[in-house]
Amino acid sequence: MRYTKSLLADARRIEIESAEMPDETAEDAIRLRLAMASICGTDMHYFRHFANAGFQLDHPVCLGHEACAYVENANGHPFANGALVAINPVIECGTCERCATGDINMCARKRFPGSATTKPHIDGFFRQYFDFPARCCRVVDQTVRPDHLTFAEPLACAMHSVNVAGITAGQKVLVTGCGPMGLLATLAATARGAEVEVTDLKPDCIAAAEALGATCGYVIGQSGPPSNGYDTVIEASGSPHAFNQALDAARKQGTIGILSLIQPTAVPINLHLNALKEIRSVGSILFTREFDEAVVLIESGTVEFDAITARRFAISETQAACELVAEGHAVGKVLIQPE
Repeated sequence: MRYTKSLLADARRIEIESAEMPDETAEDAIRLRLAMASICGTDMHYFRHFANAGFQLDHPVCLGHEACAYVENANGHPFANGALVAINPVIECGTCERCATGDINMCARKRFPGSATTKPHIDGFFRQYFDFPARCCRVVDQTVRPDHLTFAEPLACAMHSVNVAGITAGQKVLVTGCGPMGLLATLAATARGAEVEVTDLKPDCIAAAEALGATCGYVIGQSGPPSNGYDTVIEASGSPHAFNQALDAARKQGTIGILSLIQPTAVPINLHLNALKEIRSVGSILFTREFDEAVVLIESGTVEFDAITARRFAISETQAACELVAEGHAVGKVLIQPE
């Protein structure tokens, strides 16, 4: 079976090729047909630099780890052909101490599609067909829209950051950065009953966050959040300048949850504030139980994901889709759909 596949050949260069699916599917896997995928900030680091957070790709790879798909061949597993499934992209080993405690994000042997952290690399989901472990797939109600279900993975990441930071009802929370992850963090914190304010460079991104429940927004360069004003700050922009803002905005003995991957730069970090204010800075990567919780929330139909969906592109238009995100013109998620 031949299919269309996008391939990151080099920095800022995506090629579209016709590939051949293997004749057989691995025993633990099912064959899937893409329903919808979405572009992550991690994908964009690879698109811009052929690397992310110090991890260099060894060879061209298909990007994409946020997706849902239809079962094309259940391969003996308990799935109905044609069923819509959410895909957890974390392929954990299932046998280590971390997996035993449910902390699959900390599994040292986990594999992840479209990532330089997995060697040899495995292709991601910006392609028409692919095989993936059956244990990573969750059947959903067939009334769920694929363009909503593709939010399961990033929503789970945002929910995990909120959980790790210990956000509870009544807290005052600041989210720095209203890109897709900042918007989803706003959604997750608001759902916990927190009062959420946001910052961003763009007024339209602030407006998107306010549509999800943020009570106030600050456009960087025009206004700023108060110093020492927040119980918790979620840093979702990836900017060292925003992390410095978080250190200033967090109250004494407050918490900063680092949802973004802040890239190495020459910008100095005001770490003296971390000590002087006894701020607890806690990192967050991927998710644990939150993936299933995100799927349940999406199935509930209570979140208006259309409001934070920017545009849709076909697989053959992946280059244009990534260019749009790279230019900063998209508010919300950019989706990749089958031809």
